[in-house]
Amino acid sequence: MPFERLRERRGKIGAPDQLAGKTTSLLASVRHLDTVEGLPARYRLQVRAGLLDETLKLANYSAVTHLIIAGAVTWFFWNSAPKSYLVGLLAVIAVTIAATIHTNRLYRRAYADAVSEEGVSRGYRVAGLLALVLGLAWATMPVMLFAPADSNERLLVVAIAAGLISDVYVIGPLLSVSFLFAVPVILGSFFGLARCGEPIALSISLLLLVYSTFVALSVTRMSRLSRERILDRVRVQDQGETIGLLLNEFEENTSDWLWETNEWGTFQHVSPRVAEALGCTVEALQQSSIEVVLRQGIEARSDADQTEDILEHLRQARLFHDHLAEIKTPSGSRWFRLCGKPFHDQSGSFAGFRGVGSDVTESREAEAHIAYLATRDALTGLSNRVAFHEVTSIACAAAVSDPQAAPASLLYLDLDGFKAVNDRAGHGTGDLLLQQVAERLRSTVGAEAQVFRLGGDEFAIVHRGRRPAEAEALAEAVVAALCAPYTIDGMRAEIGVSVGIAHAPQDAMSTEDLLRKADLALYSAKEAGKGRWRRFDIDLDRRVHRWRELDVAMRAGLVNGEMDLHYQPLVNLQDGEVVGCEALLRWTRTDHGVVSPAELIPIAESTGFVIAIGQWALRKACAEALNWPSHMRVAVNISSSHFRLPDFSREVEVLLGEIGLQPQRLEIEITESIFLVNTTHVLDNLRALRSLGVRIALDDFGTGYSSLSYLTQFPVDKIKIDRAFVRDLSNRPECLAVIKAVMVIARDLSIDVTVEGVETEQQAELLRARRCNSAQGFLYSPARPSQEVQELIDSIPQNIKITRRSSRHAA
Repeated sequence: MPFERLRERRGKIGAPDQLAGKTTSLLASVRHLDTVEGLPARYRLQVRAGLLDETLKLANYSAVTHLIIAGAVTWFFWNSAPKSYLVGLLAVIAVTIAATIHTNRLYRRAYADAVSEEGVSRGYRVAGLLALVLGLAWATMPVMLFAPADSNERLLVVAIAAGLISDVYVIGPLLSVSFLFAVPVILGSFFGLARCGEPIALSISLLLLVYSTFVALSVTRMSRLSRERILDRVRVQDQGETIGLLLNEFEENTSDWLWETNEWGTFQHVSPRVAEALGCTVEALQQSSIEVVLRQGIEARSDADQTEDILEHLRQARLFHDHLAEIKTPSGSRWFRLCGKPFHDQSGSFAGFRGVGSDVTESREAEAHIAYLATRDALTGLSNRVAFHEVTSIACAAAVSDPQAAPASLLYLDLDGFKAVNDRAGHGTGDLLLQQVAERLRSTVGAEAQVFRLGGDEFAIVHRGRRPAEAEALAEAVVAALCAPYTIDGMRAEIGVSVGIAHAPQDAMSTEDLLRKADLALYSAKEAGKGRWRRFDIDLDRRVHRWRELDVAMRAGLVNGEMDLHYQPLVNLQDGEVVGCEALLRWTRTDHGVVSPAELIPIAESTGFVIAIGQWALRKACAEALNWPSHMRVAVNISSSHFRLPDFSREVEVLLGEIGLQPQRLEIEITESIFLVNTTHVLDNLRALRSLGVRIALDDFGTGYSSLSYLTQFPVDKIKIDRAFVRDLSNRPECLAVIKAVMVIARDLSIDVTVEGVETEQQAELLRARRCNSAQGFLYSPARPSQEVQELIDSIPQNIKITRRSSRHAA
């Protein structure tokens, strides 16, 4: 072959000298960049050949471009550079380009039908060698031309060098070839700049370094993507060939038959198999024509049917091959694959058709069944996510394109409590439960709706009705149907369902947007208490945008100093002295104003950023507490997320050591939700902090998941009674009774009690009479900046004394 002869001619030149040996070694080393060793053996050759083929497709165009650039360099620098160098550069590049085009043509001619391992390896070596020669030739250009050139010519040299480096994108699929060309050009550019010795050369060198790094990284990624894309193509081709072999084997086992017609299309010869397949006698068939047979019985033909194409070929007496026709028979519609060839009599006149036919009904049904299974959920028999996207896309397009069409409504379902049943009773029971759920959904929806299982315990219903209210009525019926108890292998199970509804085109115009908005409505239903449905409204979208905006802004806000801590004093109810302060987070966004902690904290909790905020707040509060009197404590609210970290207590110990605050002056406030994630790390951290001397306060006691067992099972130093009990203290005796009971229990357990939300002197007097330890609230002061804490420490006791003295005089 020509490409083989190229190698023979090259071999006759003589034994490689030491330089050639080094070049070969270099090429071998660089070729490791294109290694495909991690691929299956049967794919390696095809992937390597594909990479080489993609590189060679543009090689000729790139080669011509190089020749043009070389000519341009010769033209522009003819009067300012050594002419011998310019002629030599042009000659080397021209020879290299000619060799590139010639070897490219030889390779394609030699391996047009099939590639071999030897041929691909040789192609890699030749491509690498040509790229290296071309790169070395161009590397001399900045070395020879930059230093002696004027400013305009230098700009031209830099532009040409940058353009040459970018040529690696053309040969990018073969990373080794790219590097063999680009690296010499880059090194030559650096050398040419260094040879110049002017200050501007350093700046250009830095830009060249950044540019070269970017090109190297992007070409490396492009090469990897090309390799992955070619591998995917090879795999698909391999799978397609496998499927084709299976289908051919299937077809070979079917019964073929012969048919023949005269010039008028009337059957002249038919096999008994033809008559058997069509469900009629041979005699009846011979009195009919092929056109009558093909047209009989089928009114609405499918897209795969090629009957009209066959009839057109018959009328024009043209050859046709493997055409499908659907024909009505007494046993139902059957599919036939027909081949036909016109034949002529001795005078050369058209005499009719002869052909072969086969019954492919079974293979067509098998293909239809495979297509059906591809859109079905194997467990429940419902349509799956693939079918969902197809149906929803069609429904959305119809609703958007035709204002008079019925709106498309999406009901997005998520089962409530399914995970608990699945975990408790096992996956087998969970599967049976999902099957019963699917059956209830089938019986609940009407003909205007279709049910899908999207995965796990998520389902969807696409409803086409005249009014959106019909979809909402369906959602109500679905909630009622799925909330009824289930019996699975004698076990009773109860679950619920939350439903989010979105309508097209009212809420969305695409499947993705419709699903996203139904998901927002579903989240709203779950947030409202589960076991209900909610429809999408624009406020949900605004809330999500607001959520995302604050999630991004809070991270920048913490870094930029927008967040601060304010301190609310804790006052001893007996003597009125300030015994500590609670650190409260405040965030004032630049140009946006104050963001409420009630809005900030849930977002930080859900994203995990609360960890960073807590670490910052703990460090800042401890540092600022050093400026207070030594008897005062600082209380910091810490999320349960911190306690789930195995080394949280150690972090607190290190922080206190760095700042120099005594552990006894730090009080960490937790909420009762921490006990719902009662993991080993939570208990270990609580115990370690207490042993260190840090006090633990249970915040918002009396609300949420309150249980008196927490006070005996977990190490707590203080209880903070929620403001809800204080607000109606004067009007509701039961609130005072609860506080009295908590005080008795806390006193017996040696636990301090702080009451939150004290706003009037009357409330403070009632609590003081019940010997509560301390209180905080607007009666004393709202949360204030750190620089005002000392003023609060001095003024609050004086104000309390004045107030009490006034009360005694009034009495």
